[in-house]
Amino acid sequence: MPQATAATPHGPLSGVTILDLTHVLAGPFCSHTLLDLGARVIKVEKPGTGDDTRAFPPFQNGQSAYFAALNTGKQSIALDLKSPSDRRIFDRLLARADVILENFRPGVMVRLGYGWDKLHAKYPRLIYGAVSGFGHTGPDANKPAYDMVVQARGGVMSITGEEGGPPVRVGASIGDIVAGMYLTQGVLAALYDREKTGQGAFVDVAMLDAQLAIQEHALALTATTGIAPGRSGARHPTITPFSTYRAADGFFVIAAGNDAMFAHLCKTLDLPIKSEDPRFATNAARCDNHALLKRLIEAVTLEHPAAYWMARLESAGLPTARVQDMAEVLRDPQLLARAMVIPMAADAKGNHFTAPGNPIKLSTLPELTTRPPAPALDGDRAAILNWLNT
Repeated sequence: MPQATAATPHGPLSGVTILDLTHVLAGPFCSHTLLDLGARVIKVEKPGTGDDTRAFPPFQNGQSAYFAALNTGKQSIALDLKSPSDRRIFDRLLARADVILENFRPGVMVRLGYGWDKLHAKYPRLIYGAVSGFGHTGPDANKPAYDMVVQARGGVMSITGEEGGPPVRVGASIGDIVAGMYLTQGVLAALYDREKTGQGAFVDVAMLDAQLAIQEHALALTATTGIAPGRSGARHPTITPFSTYRAADGFFVIAAGNDAMFAHLCKTLDLPIKSEDPRFATNAARCDNHALLKRLIEAVTLEHPAAYWMARLESAGLPTARVQDMAEVLRDPQLLARAMVIPMAADAKGNHFTAPGNPIKLSTLPELTTRPPAPALDGDRAAILNWLNT
């Protein structure tokens, strides 16, 4: 795959301009993905403070590493949409943009005079992407939401955590991130549709909707049986053995996804059972006896370090991995080989941050080897105004 430096224009969305009013995570995650695919992202921020994540730790020289990783390569202009002079600039930006993104509560943009109906009438090719807690319709559309709120209400927390323990939020902010992914998909679909119709579209993504959409097993089980699943720790609720297991020096995972793999696992680990044992002969039987099977496996795996067992499992073609912390992840040779840990060019204060690479690998998309810095608040005003005058 060809490589690109931070300054190389590239990607299938080259020539697409995104006007990004979003802040914190769901919307910026979407615009970050679109930028990685070649779009130009103009970040419209609040004068004085900008995106809330500019104040999120950790910091280098007063600059947020959190903000930097999500906003690398974007341009920033600070506009007060209640100011007549700034509204004039914003109107000129709208006339040049392909997509506008916002993550305000429903009604905020309408009150500012920039709701979908008005914008579509004036700019019929403009695509309007909105992400909010509960969407733009329904009885709770105007309620506030954060990641934890939708993880709780959407059922994710009810199945996360150890059996018998309290509900647990997923460690990554999947309430925001999954909604940002769905918003990206919606924007891409709208851009494709515009090529056929010449018309923009309104893309309405709710964080709560997205949480339901990713729970394939819990939804199917509850809708079919009427019984909601509970927490099962690291164990997969319908595949066994498919969990974390203790070695002499820590945890690793085994994922034996079918009967043939289980038979192979029994031989590879020299388990004191036969795969034909009626308690374990089928996946359904193994699920019924998962606690006993885990004890039998760990009675063996506790005898040696995780690396010993992983070498045996990998040589036998069985899926396994050690549970790595993020420091180990950032050194993982597979991720490094895939350009997934990317240094950012120094910003104006000399900060060197690190950001994830682009997980979407296209044969026509050059691989980034460095990323540009995140923008200073209002740091691109002159360049954006000059562009508007061309």
